Amino acid sequence: MISYAPLFRYIKEHNISTYQLLQQGIDNRTLHNLKHNKNITLLTAEKICRILNCELKDIVEFTDE
Repeated sequence: MISYAPLFRYIKEHNISTYQLLQQGIDNRTLHNLKHNKNITLLTAEKICRILNCELKDIVEFTDE
């Protein structure tokens, strides 16, 4: 299962709000999908990594349900 828990830990540790992600072009639907561990495209993951200046491993992890 894919988990975006690392993303939310990362933004908390770096004092970044989801509102700031919205201002940078991440839409509400994508934020909803992230909060509910639903699929996003790799292009979206890349965009998030570029906005946060981080790597993919900083925003996603694979877990055993």
